[in-house]
Amino acid sequence: MSAHVAIVTDSTAYLPPRTMEHHGITAVPLTVVLGDQALDEGTEISTRSLAQALQKRRPVTTSRPSPRLFAETYRKAAEAGATGIVSLHLSAELSGTYDAAVLAAREAPVPVRVVDTGMIAMALGFCALTAAETAEAGGSVDEAVAAAEKRAAGTAAYFYVDTLDYLRRGGRIGAAQALFGSALAVKPLLQLEGGRIEPLEKVRTASKAIARLEELVADRAGDAPVDIAVHHLAAPDRATALADRLRERVPGLVDLHVSEVGAVIGAHTGPGLLGAVVSER
Repeated sequence: MSAHVAIVTDSTAYLPPRTMEHHGITAVPLTVVLGDQALDEGTEISTRSLAQALQKRRPVTTSRPSPRLFAETYRKAAEAGATGIVSLHLSAELSGTYDAAVLAAREAPVPVRVVDTGMIAMALGFCALTAAETAEAGGSVDEAVAAAEKRAAGTAAYFYVDTLDYLRRGGRIGAAQALFGSALAVKPLLQLEGGRIEPLEKVRTASKAIARLEELVADRAGDAPVDIAVHHLAAPDRATALADRLRERVPGLVDLHVSEVGAVIGAHTGPGLLGAVVSER
């Protein structure tokens, strides 16, 4: 990490811990409320515990980090030598995390640029990684922000869910409400569009939906150099199989990440989620 520009993101970026450590990226955790317990994503609740709770229909909600937690993160970065901070977060359409960061940035001891990437999961992670690499190369705060925004503009995210019920209950499906009435008859494919989760296609079976997901990612990638991330919740075999097929189909593939989503996204998608992010280099 640059000695002058610190990179902060949030726990929904789902970057591998080793990658975050190598690049000096700090992730501020969102909170998952399970019953009467408020737990930090990434350290205090496992995805297995979350999946079990959802399957038992226990109440699960999520909340943004507090401005105070962001303020503490910014203060520590400044104390470590940062003269500027780039703070990159999941879509403000899906969470109040961006707003909390903006509030904290006003009182930070060094300048902080807070960015609503419009992304989530590794779509956000790729933006944070690009910003960190730019800072490492001696880039300024403005240059790191520009690099992250360019990465976001070249990134697409698609996902399949077994049911829209979790997204409906969490109020995260927006226009996908129109699909809910027929959710039992179809397997929905969704996309991240304008920072919101929007319906893309309706497919009759899970196998056809996953095949279509693969097709969408391969078409979006084309022959360009790209990074891809495959995410899942309680569906490791599906994720591994999709990743293997994408390795064969995408000629410009540079890096491929396969990971289970954390509790925040999992709480809103439910077990069976299979997602794919394709991001232009």
